[in-house]
Amino acid sequence: MKKYEDRGIVLDFLPQGRSDDPRPIHLREPIAQIMGDTFFTLLEVVPREGVTFAPLESVFIGKEKRDKVDRIRHRIGYEELTANAKIELENAVEKIVLNKEKWFINFFNTAQPITPRMHALELIPGIGKKYMWDILDGREKKPFSSFEEMQSRVNLPSPSRLIAKRIIEELSGESKYRLFTRAS
Repeated sequence: MKKYEDRGIVLDFLPQGRSDDPRPIHLREPIAQIMGDTFFTLLEVVPREGVTFAPLESVFIGKEKRDKVDRIRHRIGYEELTANAKIELENAVEKIVLNKEKWFINFFNTAQPITPRMHALELIPGIGKKYMWDILDGREKKPFSSFEEMQSRVNLPSPSRLIAKRIIEELSGESKYRLFTRAS
């Protein structure tokens, strides 16, 4: 099973490095805060010399030869994200969710109870018992094939946005259960 990220989305680019870096500014190296697009891993990377990044830009961060990234500095936690990175996070997560729509639709079609009293679907913000039962009844009749179809059949507000909110809850440590991310 794959254990690392191949691609990431830029959340913030700091050409002068982190402001909390104790080294003098001329000794700091530029960094970018990136979120992997497979496991939603938060990383700080060092760009190749002369390279800049734009917010929400997709970059290769895999083990083979990287064109824009010199090295991955380290994994970071949600609390280490800059204010700008936190602002871009929801857009980046939703972009990934939309790009992997089939995977997330499969989640809705196959999600199971976590405990006798709680279903995995209920962990997604905005999905309570009523929506959960509507989803379960809907997928029993015919599995969902897209967010759009799911939205029209269940009358669920923006499934991709609800999943994005759930992923951000997991990244920020607000949730006991992890559906879509890995523990740091």
